Amino acid sequence: MTGALFGLTFAVAAPFWALMILLPRWSWTRRVIASPLIVLPVVVIYALLVIPAFGEVLPAVAAPTLGGVRELLGTADGAAAAWAHMIAFDLFVGRWSWLDSRERGVPALVMSPVLLLTIMLGPLGLAVYLLVRTRYTAAGNA
Repeated sequence: MTGALFGLTFAVAAPFWALMILLPRWSWTRRVIASPLIVLPVVVIYALLVIPAFGEVLPAVAAPTLGGVRELLGTADGAAAAWAHMIAFDLFVGRWSWLDSRERGVPALVMSPVLLLTIMLGPLGLAVYLLVRTRYTAAGNA
Protein backbone atom coordinates (compact mmCIF):
# COMPACT_ATOMS: atom_id res chain seq x y z
CA MET A 1 0.00 0.00 0.00
CA THR A 2 2.86 2.38 0.77
CA GLY A 3 4.18 2.18 -2.78
CA ALA A 4 0.76 2.89 -4.24
CA LEU A 5 0.24 5.89 -1.95
CA PHE A 6 3.70 7.19 -2.83
CA GLY A 7 2.86 6.98 -6.54
CA LEU A 8 -0.53 8.54 -6.03
CA THR A 9 0.83 11.53 -4.09
CA PHE A 10 2.17 13.54 -7.00
CA ALA A 11 -0.49 12.25 -9.37
CA VAL A 12 -3.26 13.93 -7.35
CA ALA A 13 -1.30 17.21 -7.16
CA ALA A 14 -0.13 17.33 -10.78
CA PRO A 15 -3.41 18.55 -12.33
CA PHE A 16 -3.32 21.66 -10.13
CA TRP A 17 0.27 22.39 -11.09
CA ALA A 18 -0.68 21.89 -14.76
CA LEU A 19 -3.49 24.42 -14.46
CA MET A 20 -1.23 27.04 -12.89
CA ILE A 21 1.65 26.51 -15.32
CA LEU A 22 -0.02 25.59 -18.60
CA LEU A 23 -3.41 27.32 -18.35
CA PRO A 24 -2.83 30.35 -16.10
CA ARG A 25 -5.36 32.55 -17.90
CA TRP A 26 -8.17 30.00 -18.21
CA SER A 27 -11.18 31.10 -16.15
CA TRP A 28 -11.53 27.68 -14.54
CA THR A 29 -7.93 27.77 -13.33
CA ARG A 30 -8.67 30.71 -11.04
CA ARG A 31 -11.84 29.03 -9.77
CA VAL A 32 -10.08 25.76 -8.97
CA ILE A 33 -6.87 27.21 -7.53
CA ALA A 34 -8.79 29.70 -5.37
CA SER A 35 -9.72 26.86 -3.03
CA PRO A 36 -7.14 25.86 -0.43
CA LEU A 37 -8.85 22.46 -0.48
CA ILE A 38 -6.81 21.49 -3.54
CA VAL A 39 -4.18 20.18 -1.11
CA LEU A 40 -6.69 17.94 0.68
CA PRO A 41 -6.11 14.79 -1.44
CA VAL A 42 -2.39 14.88 -0.59
CA VAL A 43 -3.18 15.58 3.07
CA VAL A 44 -5.41 12.49 3.12
CA ILE A 45 -2.57 10.40 1.70
CA TYR A 46 -0.24 11.84 4.34
CA ALA A 47 -2.74 10.96 7.06
CA LEU A 48 -3.09 7.41 5.73
CA LEU A 49 0.67 7.02 6.03
CA VAL A 50 1.25 8.80 9.34
CA ILE A 51 -1.72 7.88 11.52
CA PRO A 52 -0.99 4.12 11.59
CA ALA A 53 2.63 4.88 12.54
CA PHE A 54 1.83 7.73 14.92
CA GLY A 55 3.61 6.05 17.84
CA GLU A 56 6.85 6.05 15.82
CA VAL A 57 6.36 9.43 14.17
CA LEU A 58 5.48 11.48 17.24
CA PRO A 59 8.75 10.96 19.13
CA ALA A 60 10.76 11.72 15.97
CA VAL A 61 9.00 15.05 15.43
CA ALA A 62 8.33 16.05 19.05
CA ALA A 63 11.99 15.91 20.03
CA PRO A 64 13.81 15.64 16.72
CA THR A 65 17.36 14.44 16.46
CA LEU A 66 19.28 13.90 13.27
CA GLY A 67 19.53 10.19 13.97
CA GLY A 68 15.85 9.85 14.82
CA VAL A 69 14.69 11.68 11.71
CA ARG A 70 17.17 9.72 9.56
CA GLU A 71 15.82 6.47 11.01
CA LEU A 72 12.21 7.51 10.36
CA LEU A 73 12.92 8.63 6.80
CA GLY A 74 14.95 5.50 6.15
CA THR A 75 11.79 3.40 6.00
CA ALA A 76 9.42 3.11 3.06
CA ASP A 77 6.56 4.47 5.17
CA GLY A 78 8.68 7.36 6.45
CA ALA A 79 9.93 8.29 2.99
CA ALA A 80 6.41 8.13 1.52
CA ALA A 81 5.03 10.26 4.36
CA ALA A 82 7.84 12.80 3.93
CA TRP A 83 7.11 12.91 0.20
CA ALA A 84 3.41 13.57 0.84
CA HIS A 85 4.37 16.24 3.38
CA MET A 86 6.61 17.98 0.81
CA ILE A 87 4.07 17.72 -2.00
CA ALA A 88 1.26 19.13 0.17
CA PHE A 89 3.30 22.11 1.33
CA ASP A 90 4.85 22.75 -2.07
CA LEU A 91 1.38 22.78 -3.62
CA PHE A 92 0.10 25.14 -0.94
CA VAL A 93 3.06 27.49 -1.49
CA GLY A 94 2.68 27.22 -5.27
CA ARG A 95 -1.00 28.03 -4.94
CA TRP A 96 -0.27 31.08 -2.79
CA SER A 97 2.47 32.25 -5.16
CA TRP A 98 0.22 31.81 -8.19
CA LEU A 99 -2.71 33.68 -6.61
CA ASP A 100 -0.43 36.45 -5.37
CA SER A 101 1.22 36.72 -8.78
CA ARG A 102 -2.18 37.18 -10.45
CA GLU A 103 -2.99 40.04 -8.08
CA ARG A 104 0.38 41.65 -8.76
CA GLY A 105 0.28 41.18 -12.52
CA VAL A 106 3.39 39.00 -12.66
CA PRO A 107 3.56 37.62 -16.22
CA ALA A 108 2.78 33.94 -16.65
CA LEU A 109 6.09 33.48 -18.48
CA VAL A 110 7.86 34.64 -15.33
CA MET A 111 5.75 32.48 -13.04
CA SER A 112 6.04 29.23 -15.00
CA PRO A 113 9.73 28.68 -14.16
CA VAL A 114 9.13 29.82 -10.58
CA LEU A 115 6.34 27.26 -10.21
CA LEU A 116 8.50 24.54 -11.77
CA LEU A 117 11.24 25.40 -9.27
CA THR A 118 8.67 25.21 -6.48
CA ILE A 119 7.61 21.74 -7.62
CA MET A 120 11.19 20.50 -7.73
CA LEU A 121 12.84 22.37 -4.85
CA GLY A 122 10.00 23.96 -2.86
CA PRO A 123 11.85 26.36 -0.55
CA LEU A 124 14.04 27.65 -3.39
CA GLY A 125 10.94 28.27 -5.51
CA LEU A 126 9.43 30.21 -2.62
CA ALA A 127 12.62 32.25 -2.21
CA VAL A 128 12.70 33.10 -5.91
CA TYR A 129 9.04 34.09 -5.86
CA LEU A 130 9.59 36.33 -2.84
CA LEU A 131 12.29 38.10 -4.87
CA VAL A 132 10.11 38.28 -8.00
CA ARG A 133 7.13 39.72 -6.13
CA THR A 134 9.19 42.72 -4.93
CA ARG A 135 9.16 43.97 -8.53
CA TYR A 136 5.37 44.01 -8.79
CA THR A 137 2.79 45.94 -6.78
CA ALA A 138 -0.51 44.37 -5.84
CA ALA A 139 -3.41 45.93 -7.75
CA GLY A 140 -5.10 47.07 -4.55
CA ASN A 141 -1.91 48.70 -3.24
CA ALA A 142 -1.00 50.78 -6.28
